[in-house]
Amino acid sequence: MKSILLHIDHDAALDARLQVALDIARACGGHITCLQSISYEVFAPGDFYGSAIAAAMPVIKENAEKLRAETEARLAGEDVAWDWRFVYGIAPQRLLEHSPLADVVIVGPSDLGSGGRGPSAIAGDLVLHAPVPVLVVPGEAASLDVTAPVMVAWNGSSEAAHALRAAVPLLKAARKVWLVSVAEEKDKPRFDFPALEGAQYLSRHGIACEVVEVPRGAAGIADTLFSAAQMRECGLMVMGAYGHSRLAEMLLGGVTRKMLSEPSMPILLAH
Repeated sequence: MKSILLHIDHDAALDARLQVALDIARACGGHITCLQSISYEVFAPGDFYGSAIAAAMPVIKENAEKLRAETEARLAGEDVAWDWRFVYGIAPQRLLEHSPLADVVIVGPSDLGSGGRGPSAIAGDLVLHAPVPVLVVPGEAASLDVTAPVMVAWNGSSEAAHALRAAVPLLKAARKVWLVSVAEEKDKPRFDFPALEGAQYLSRHGIACEVVEVPRGAAGIADTLFSAAQMRECGLMVMGAYGHSRLAEMLLGGVTRKMLSEPSMPILLAH
């Protein structure tokens, strides 16, 4: 992955995703584009003349400039190519605009001001609309060892196939790849790609993988997948996102929503 688009903001997971971006850039000989977006579209009830917004502007800009200076100082000491894009506007929209010439977009698991609670609306918007995979990095991720085992969550869907294909550059670096399915009853008939077809696709790229089906048991699918990844000492999970509509996921819950609410490791997502 040569072109890495990194979201810059004041959230608690920034240091983690910056380090992960550096790890990927070093492993792939890549370039990091840091995108910092700030918006003055603040809704203040009763503030018909915009006085609250006008008062907030200098503070917002000062904080943004401080964050940029701190982050650039850190990047200056790294042996990785990078550039900085400072733009005005809503972050999901600006990231989406810059994503067509990226190989991956790296974001955090929760939005600024959410109190660290996920799932991130930014990640959800990007997964559905960006033409590239989205890597969600939790704040607890100290780094990403690209040679560590990787688990691909496989349910036979087209979304899972898209994620598998998008992850090939990282899967090539991993010393072990697991293609893991959770045994479950299907709620409706659909066309599925058998796990062996996913393994055959990887083999054509010179990637060997082990196909495993794990029982769901009493735990939910998300917890089962995280447990399976942790047991295999995986450093990254790859999965398709929003197999149902995103509205259904948000209203009824779903695997994607659960995975993004409390991710225990970096997750590469594609729709």
